[in-house]
Amino acid sequence: MSDILIVDDERDIRELISDILEDEGYATRKAANSEDCMAALTDGVPALLILDIWLKDSQMDGIDILKVVKRDYPEVPVVIISGHGNIEIAVAAIKQGAYDFIEKPFNIDQLMVVIKRAMETSRLRRENTDLRRKDVGAADMVGTSPAFRGLIAQLDKVTKSNGRVMLTGPAGSGKEVAARYIHTNSNRASAPFITVNCASIEPERMEDVLFGRESSDRGVEPGLLEQADGGVIFFDEVADMPPGTQSKILRVLVDQQFVRVGGTEKIKVDLRVISSTNRDLEEEILEGNFRQELYHRLNVVPICVPALSERREDIPLLADHFIAHFNKSQGLPLRNLSEDAVALLQTMMWPGNVRQLKNLVERVLILGDSSGPIQAKDLPREEEKVEAEGRVVLSGALATLPLREAREAFEREYLLTQINRFGGNISRTASFVGMERSALHRKLKSLGVVTANKAGTRIARVENEEVVI
Repeated sequence: MSDILIVDDERDIRELISDILEDEGYATRKAANSEDCMAALTDGVPALLILDIWLKDSQMDGIDILKVVKRDYPEVPVVIISGHGNIEIAVAAIKQGAYDFIEKPFNIDQLMVVIKRAMETSRLRRENTDLRRKDVGAADMVGTSPAFRGLIAQLDKVTKSNGRVMLTGPAGSGKEVAARYIHTNSNRASAPFITVNCASIEPERMEDVLFGRESSDRGVEPGLLEQADGGVIFFDEVADMPPGTQSKILRVLVDQQFVRVGGTEKIKVDLRVISSTNRDLEEEILEGNFRQELYHRLNVVPICVPALSERREDIPLLADHFIAHFNKSQGLPLRNLSEDAVALLQTMMWPGNVRQLKNLVERVLILGDSSGPIQAKDLPREEEKVEAEGRVVLSGALATLPLREAREAFEREYLLTQINRFGGNISRTASFVGMERSALHRKLKSLGVVTANKAGTRIARVENEEVVI
């Protein structure tokens, strides 16, 4: 709601403040004691709470109500008023999270200044929450390849549950997008999605960031766990979480509560936890870098996000998606991809996966022409040097081989690349390279190239070459 809840045991004070605020255009509700206050909060969360410290005939006083409100409705600013004000009460109120403290009898102008500032704070918090939720909904999953369809099938199975999910896969493969997909399609979609980038937070600040802090000079500063209450907390690259913090997060997962740094009160939270990593956590456990108990708590449902090399068929769709995205978000040209550009993109190496593809598309749109299709010549090729007249410069290893061995090496790598580009589809590969299917099979056999299933798709490899499936 956008109204103001006034809680005071003196009827005249309640009515006076209500009349003043309604004259200024605000909607108000009134409560005489803690029971009425709690009932009003249940009916609808106000934009602002004006709260008297001393409440006659109430089960809770103002400080007790303040604690409950900051725990259950942390986004609501609370202005404390009291006729028995002193510096100790003001400090206690601010420490518990009050926005400001005003003594009775109050100056109406002073009251209105504080209320206007508090209402602005409330508005900004609501807008920030709305923007965060809109950002969550903007995470799109794009693809049609077997590996992608397998991923979506797994994600759809966990969206309606509350189970903890561990997303594994190489850096840049889209683990956060997958986490947002789970959140957006879950019953927590309207609640917050909070990302904890474990690799970028300084170890000495990790606990302040996660649990929040209480201090006499700055009051209550909610942490990311508190901000995620009711929604999803996403531990991105959880292997980088400091060992000391790992044990405390383990306790949060068990108890669903924690204590702020510098505080004493236990804060209860309702969280769904999703984690991601590009490392082998079992190996990290053996090396003493990750707690085994935490691993088992987080790894309830393991899901592997495939590398871009395992879903090359999706590269044209992803590139078109990014072109449309940059056109909408930055006004960059809306260009198509030529056939030779698509072929080149599908055969390039992508150590940075989907993130690298997105960056490449943005670079080409910024530096390239403003119209016409994107051609292969417009794409940067860092791994290959081409002379001005179009001759490819041989790598050192290939240049040292006799012609027959060099030709075999080239054919093997070329066909491996093309087969993987087409997701193991021999018919499409044969059509593109200009060979009969039977002739291609004979060539592959002579070169020792075989195909195997991996992540729901066919991947070409050299026979007897070790492959992890």
